[in-house]
Amino acid sequence: MKRLLKGADVLAWENGGFRCLKNGYLGIDGDRIDYIGTAPPALAYDETRDMTHTLLLPGLVNGHTHTGMSLLRGLGSDLPLKEWLFDTVFPVEDRLTDEDLKIGMELAMLEMLSSGTTAFTDMYMGAGYTAQAVLDAGMKANLCRPLQSFDPEEDPMTCRRMQEMLSLYDQWNGAGNGRIQVDFSIHAEYTCTKKMVRAAAEEARRRGAGMHIHLSETEAEQQACVEKYGMTPARWFDSLGAFSGRAYAAHGVWLTTEDRALLKERGVTVVHCPESNLKLGSGVADVPALIREGVAVALGTDGPASNNNLNLIEEMHLVSLLHKGVRRDPTLLSPGQVLQMATVNGARLQGRTDTGVLTVGNKADIVALDTDRPHLVPAIDPISNLVYSAQGADVVMTMVDGRVLYENGEYLTMDRDRILFEARQAARRLLS
Repeated sequence: MKRLLKGADVLAWENGGFRCLKNGYLGIDGDRIDYIGTAPPALAYDETRDMTHTLLLPGLVNGHTHTGMSLLRGLGSDLPLKEWLFDTVFPVEDRLTDEDLKIGMELAMLEMLSSGTTAFTDMYMGAGYTAQAVLDAGMKANLCRPLQSFDPEEDPMTCRRMQEMLSLYDQWNGAGNGRIQVDFSIHAEYTCTKKMVRAAAEEARRRGAGMHIHLSETEAEQQACVEKYGMTPARWFDSLGAFSGRAYAAHGVWLTTEDRALLKERGVTVVHCPESNLKLGSGVADVPALIREGVAVALGTDGPASNNNLNLIEEMHLVSLLHKGVRRDPTLLSPGQVLQMATVNGARLQGRTDTGVLTVGNKADIVALDTDRPHLVPAIDPISNLVYSAQGADVVMTMVDGRVLYENGEYLTMDRDRILFEARQAARRLLS
């Protein structure tokens, strides 16, 4: 199927940045973009769709989340991270069944598709059970089974969590024509032993897989690691080989100057999760310093229990304002930089080189935003409007690999009513 979208404003990628083509054309051949321009293409298309009063942008990439926690939305609100996690969340998570994990992910995908996310990076249990749900929905995901170990004598290769991680990779990596990628994951420094981290890093290196971790989320975490090991969490992970391949670290709120230099040297991407960090009182990551010093920064929502939504457009809006206010500098983080965090940087984090921007030859991962709305008129600067004015509810189409998954409130690959019913049932049982 060859499809032409015409009349939209198109956020094309040119010379390392976004450029808005007014009243443009975007052609799709199968799962890839084959034309972008302001003049009608000479190519013939099977279908032409009038997209007047829409803005076409690359699909958003959620760089860090825990989709199964959709069923725990609102659980333990207004608690500090350690109390929230160990005393509130972990006990309920112990009761999650495989079916709960699948429903939680399906609920999360409904939310992400309706607000413009086409790909996400998930760190959670039961990923082997939920991978099929991703394929059925048509989305893209980097799945990780997080590794935890509190026993320094535990044998990594007989550890159940390690076996699940290896099995997940062997069974699902590359599935769905590459829509599913499997990365390795260590939950955090404070939940894992040196022996386990070394083993996981070696297994990831052997397979060429990425490494997904939580890093320096709280001041207490940072200080406790220095007291215990004589080094920061970033140095600790690096000393154990966790940054020897493609690696990305969620949060990075309490990184030192030396930590940032190390992450740049190792090519580690930091996934900024501003809304979750604020809600948990963890602090504000120094994103302007990270960018200034050459560290790649992507954008994530974290889990629905600590955010409490998966709306990356809202996350873009917040991050664009947060750092200007905290640093008292309105020139920080331009709309283009913020959009890059939510698109191309997230795609690179996932190891995907054929998505994240709208350009000929890339996969057709495209979002259409309705600009015929009072808060988006006039469109003096469409990129500025997207970051400062748009809402997740303005999304009217979400497409992955040239396939429309969500359009005008309708889910074309998912049963919304069934998922909402089953999610409510599961939450009642878990919290009873």
